[in-house]
Amino acid sequence: MALPLYDSQPARRVPWMTYLLIAVNVVVFLMTPMSNFATWYGKGSVRECKAAEFTYEYGAVPKELTTGDQQPLPTDITSQCGPAEYHKAPWTSAFTSMFLHSGAMHLLGNLVFLFVVGMGVEDRLGRWRFLLSYLAFGLIAVYGFAWTSPGSTVPLIGASGAIAGVMGAYVILNPRGRVVSYVPPIIVLRLPVWVVLGYWFIIQWLSLGDEESSVAYTAHIYGFSAGVVFALLARRAGRTRRIAALSRT
Repeated sequence: MALPLYDSQPARRVPWMTYLLIAVNVVVFLMTPMSNFATWYGKGSVRECKAAEFTYEYGAVPKELTTGDQQPLPTDITSQCGPAEYHKAPWTSAFTSMFLHSGAMHLLGNLVFLFVVGMGVEDRLGRWRFLLSYLAFGLIAVYGFAWTSPGSTVPLIGASGAIAGVMGAYVILNPRGRVVSYVPPIIVLRLPVWVVLGYWFIIQWLSLGDEESSVAYTAHIYGFSAGVVFALLARRAGRTRRIAALSRT
């Protein structure tokens, strides 16, 4: 699979919001028990228990989102770690889950894609529209995943749903763009964006039946589709405004 490294088309402005989102994701990860930096959570089994409880407290559990009721921790966790004392408003986890990651590689993989496509989309939408659309894509991905698996009690975490939305928007807003990508083992190519991201989207569809994977492919598909629809509407609205402006001259 081709790993995007950077967008070969320079941005017209500094992508401060993309940088901010990357920084927030990194800082949040370092403050969670999933990071080796956060030594105050303890070590060994104590740390593992804290990580499991943290994930259920701040992760998006589909059954909680569809019912509105907090679910108890699974018995396999309480038997090893004991009961956890926390009160959760399920809808808030749709936001907090977007900034949690299970490990450094999970975080790095997401932020590489955000760095590559975020700059181009922010350049075209503007900082605040980009931020709001990023959050909206993430919410659609989270709730789409919950609606597809309403009885699941496995928490969803990660920024990949929101980033998938940015990827979908990028394909529409910059269809002729090219992305410098690494193709294992040692090849670096400048590929059309629709090849790189289109191939990624197809992989998500083909992987839907993989029950052994912990990747939320359904959330990726919802997020990507939301980004495509949003970008089509945004591009159409922009074209309508330009036509209206020309008609007044």
